[in-house]
This record gives sequence, structure tokens and C-alpha cells, in this order.
Amino acid sequence: MGAELRKLREASGLTAREAGELLGGNQAQISHIESGRWGVSAERVRRLAAFYSAGDQQLIDALCEIAEDRTKGWWEEYRGVLPPSFLNVAELEYHAAYLRSLQTLTVPGIFQTEDYSRKLFEEVIPPLPRSEVDARVEHRARRRVIFERDQPTPFEAIIHEAALRMHYGGRKVVRSQLDYLLEVTEWPSVTVRVVPFTSERFIGSSQSMLYAGGPVPQLDTVLLDSAYGSAFLDAHAQLDKYRAVYSALEEVPLSADKTRAMIRKIIKDL
Repeated sequence: MGAELRKLREASGLTAREAGELLGGNQAQISHIESGRWGVSAERVRRLAAFYSAGDQQLIDALCEIAEDRTKGWWEEYRGVLPPSFLNVAELEYHAAYLRSLQTLTVPGIFQTEDYSRKLFEEVIPPLPRSEVDARVEHRARRRVIFERDQPTPFEAIIHEAALRMHYGGRKVVRSQLDYLLEVTEWPSVTVRVVPFTSERFIGSSQSMLYAGGPVPQLDTVLLDSAYGSAFLDAHAQLDKYRAVYSALEEVPLSADKTRAMIRKIIKDL
């Protein structure tokens, strides 16, 4: 919400000081709101939107709904224990209208078994303390709460065959992980499709990404993962790019049924 309010202000050409004065405060107050450190009421969101001459009523209504939601998420238990990006991913997934994932070297984090994710976290450089590895593994598993609700979040995962062939932790760990992934493919809100090595097409970026659909398209967010950390993208041009990438990618993977058959074959080969 803070990021969107900042974009609206910058589009209006107004300074943070001018916006702060409107609320009876100063530049620091707006900076805290735009960085997400301070909450803001729906009434103030509407006042700021009017001051910025923002005409996108759909976006403004969505921002007001966010402002009125004071629920504390389960991920807050990990504040000060895990890096903020971990909390942000959990919150992003929890509030998303739908999720789309592209993974090239690992199984999507939300579908990883304890042994599989533990092995990945134990290989982080420099090494993490045991307590943090434990917290990361636990946190990653708890993210699956979005599939336990009355209306589970729709999740479409595209995974390259390379990710399924990697022997992270050894054959026993991988076999257990693939067995679990096979179970995941049967969940009602989840679709898993694999891009096989034999495919002659692999369109777009090979970088892993998570696309989270917001309550309105203007609030969509892309998460990019790398060895150096996570990046959250929400600029309109960036969203258009990754929508196009994912749209092109949808034509490449195997069907859901053929994907299940491939997973079974890989398990058998192990």
C-alpha cells in the first residue's frame, strides 16, 4: 500500500512535505507511510488520493480495504528471527488472489518437504546458524496454510525438468520430495506442469519467479529470486513484461496428466 501511495504522489508531482502538510504532519510522516513502517486509515488514503488527483477508483477502493485490514498474520511470529523478505513472501502469498510460479532448479518453496528445504538452507553461503535453518524450514512449511482455507488460493506452477532431476540431499530426500510433489498435483487449487528437456522452446527469462495477482491488477507483484536475495517488482512496465513472459511460457510445458506421468518416471529412475 505504501508503495502504491508513493507512486500516486510522484505521478501528481507533489513532494512528501506537501503531502505531509495535508495530513497535519510533515515529510517524515509520509515517508513512514510510504515505506510501510506506519499504518494509515482508509479515510486518509482517500484524502491523499484526492489530493493527488488520482482517478483510478478501483485501485483506491482496494487500497482502502488494505488499510482497514488490521489482522496480524502468522508470519509476524518470525519478525526479528528471519530476514524481512521471508515475511514479505508469506504475506504476499496469503493475500494473493492467485499465484503463478516458474522454477528452473528447485521445486517451488511452498511445496518443498522438510528434508529437501533443510538441505537447501544448509548449503547457504556463508553457513547459517542451526536455529535459523530450523526457523526457515518451519516458516516455509507454514506457508502452505493458503491451501487449507475454505477457498484455497489458485496456484499454477511451471517447473523445468532440471529441477526434478537435481539430487539435493541424495536420492532418498529427492524421492520423498517427488512423492510429495505428485500428491500436490492432486490438490484442487494447484496445477503443476513440467517443461521437459526435450522441449525446443523455453520462452522468456530462465530466472525463477513468483507472480502474485492482487485484488486488482494494479496491485499485482512479481518476486524474483537469486543467490543474492529477493526482489519485489510492482512497476507497471515490469508487470507487463512478466505477464507477457508467463503468457508465452504457458504454451511450453506438458499437460498436467503428462507431468504426473513424468514425475512417476523420474521417481522410478531413482
